[in-house]
Amino acid sequence: MAEVTLQGIFKSFGATSALDDVTMTIPDGSFVVLLGPTGAGKTTTLRMVSGLDRPDLGRITIGGREMTGLTPAQRDVAMVFQQYSLYPHLTVRQNLEFPLKSPILRTPQAEIDRKVGEVAEILQISHKLGNKATALSGGEMQRVSIGRALVRDPSVYLMDEPLSSLDAKLRSDLRIELKSIQANSGATLLYVTHDQIEAMTMATHVGVLDRGRLVQFGTPREIYQNPVSIYAASRLGQPRINILPADVFGGAPPSATHIGLRPEQIVQGQGEDSMVQRVERLGDQTRLHLTFKSHDLITVTDPHTNLKEGDIVRISPRQPFYFAADGARVA
Repeated sequence: MAEVTLQGIFKSFGATSALDDVTMTIPDGSFVVLLGPTGAGKTTTLRMVSGLDRPDLGRITIGGREMTGLTPAQRDVAMVFQQYSLYPHLTVRQNLEFPLKSPILRTPQAEIDRKVGEVAEILQISHKLGNKATALSGGEMQRVSIGRALVRDPSVYLMDEPLSSLDAKLRSDLRIELKSIQANSGATLLYVTHDQIEAMTMATHVGVLDRGRLVQFGTPREIYQNPVSIYAASRLGQPRINILPADVFGGAPPSATHIGLRPEQIVQGQGEDSMVQRVERLGDQTRLHLTFKSHDLITVTDPHTNLKEGDIVRISPRQPFYFAADGARVA
C-alpha cells in the first residue's frame, strides 16, 4: 500500500475549471472519501490519481514516486467505475480472474482460484461464477466490477460511486464489507461519493470538494463537529444542519449573518416557542419539523414522543455555529 499526495493540482476542460489548486495527502492505509455534489471535482481528482487524465499543473506521487508521465498500468492502481466495466463475452469467473492473469503478475492458478472464491463470497456472487456477464442484473454486474479490483493487491484502490446502482440493503451490506476489507488489508482507498452516509460510515478521512476546490479535509467527526463553512457543514449530518439568520435567537457575534444548528445543538423544553408542523417517525429516531419565528427547522426527539402537529415546543441553541455572509465560519 502507499501514501498518495496531490500538490497544487489544476485541471481545466476548455473554459471550465475542474480542479483549482487541490492539495492533499491521502495517508498510507487510509480510507479517504471525496464528498460533494455533481461537478465538485470528485471524479476528476480520481482520474488524476489513476493517470486517465493529466493535470495542467501540479504534482502527484504514489508511495513517494513521481507519477508524471506514467500510464495507469505503471501506477499500480485498481479502479472501479460507476459504470460497469466488464467483458460481456466472459463469465463472471473469467472477469474476476482477468486482472490476475496479467503477464506482469504471473499469479499461480491455485492463488487465482482462492482469491476469486473469497471475493465472490464476500460480494454474494458465488452462485453466478459460471454466468456470462450479459446474464447479470445491474447490481450483480457492479459487484463483479468491484470484485475485479478486490482480487488484486494494488498500491491504491480508486472507486467512483461503486455502490450507487445497488439496492439499499446490498448497499448497506457492502459498505460494511468494503470497510472491513480495507481495514483488514491495510489498503489505501480513495472513494468518490455524494452520499454522506457512505462518508460517515466508511471513511477515515473526508475531503469536501466544491467547484474544484478542496474546502476541508479531516476525519468525518472533525468535519461534522468543526466545519469551516456552511458548505462543509451541509455535507455531513442527518437531518441536515439548520441554517437560520444569526439574530433569530440573539447573542450572535457582530460579524455573523447566519447561525447553524445541528439536531443536538437544539435544546428542547426551554427557551422560545416553536410550533410542530410534522412528526416524522423513523423507528430508531423521530424527527420534528418545526416553525420558529417563520423559519423552518428540523431536529430529533424521543422516538416514543407523543408530540403532534400543532403542539408548541420551547427551544434554545446550545453551542451553535456562526457563519459570515460569505459562508465562512466565524465562531
